[in-house]
Amino acid sequence: MKYLLVLLVLLFAFWIWRNNRQTAERDDTPKPRAPRGPVAMIACTQCGTHVPEAEVVQGTRGRYCCAEHRRQHEASVR
Repeated sequence: MKYLLVLLVLLFAFWIWRNNRQTAERDDTPKPRAPRGPVAMIACTQCGTHVPEAEVVQGTRGRYCCAEHRRQHEASVR
């Protein structure tokens, strides 16, 4: 009877260990990210490079890819 009780305790411990390990393996899988929509691309007035709309530098004479191009273009137009 004593051996049967020890065997049941060992089987129960093994079952708990196995379930915890499987749960940890499932949680490590990367979750698929939701696809993002298309981003509007704007051409730089100075060089023509296309940049995302969120990164555009707005000037008085157009949209630019960086502050340096805005400065160059607006200085040459005057």
